[in-house]
Amino acid sequence: MVSLLTPEGLYGLVFLVLVAVTVTGAIVATGSSRLVRSVAGLALCFIGVAGLYYYLMSPFVAVMQMLIYVGAVCVVITFAIMLADPHPAAVRSAGANMLAGPLSIALGFVLFWGLVALAGGTVWPEASTRINDGSMIRVGRSLLTDYSMVFELISLVLLLAIIGALTLAREGRGGPARSKP
Repeated sequence: MVSLLTPEGLYGLVFLVLVAVTVTGAIVATGSSRLVRSVAGLALCFIGVAGLYYYLMSPFVAVMQMLIYVGAVCVVITFAIMLADPHPAAVRSAGANMLAGPLSIALGFVLFWGLVALAGGTVWPEASTRINDGSMIRVGRSLLTDYSMVFELISLVLLLAIIGALTLAREGRGGPARSKP
């Protein structure tokens, strides 16, 4: 039996805390009726995922998770919420389906148990083996040799996101920008 006073016990406890943070953030993000709280839950979920990356001995990916998703995506979503029309036209669904909730919960359980069965039938490597050292030198060399095209495509996607944000900021809440005579 593993005690919490051993390194293995603390290691497992840290993992469970990170999973709890990630799941709590996901529940807040999907269950909140207010958009700002949903974005805060999404940020909490992303922080938990970054912690899991760090737990998996990949500090560079953890830092990039924090910079890109928490620092950029959540801020862009918050700006989109601030620029959105505060009084949108009332949109009502034409008769909510009574089976949608129970069917989605049933599908969620089926997917969960399918993933549990898949994880149970998989041969997992020993925890003591390291796939890579996670150093910045190795990650940089990989980015500029093996994954250079992916690196460039990500930069194009970020450029398009910046252009879209500038377009939204220029138009603002009042619609298309009008040039002054």
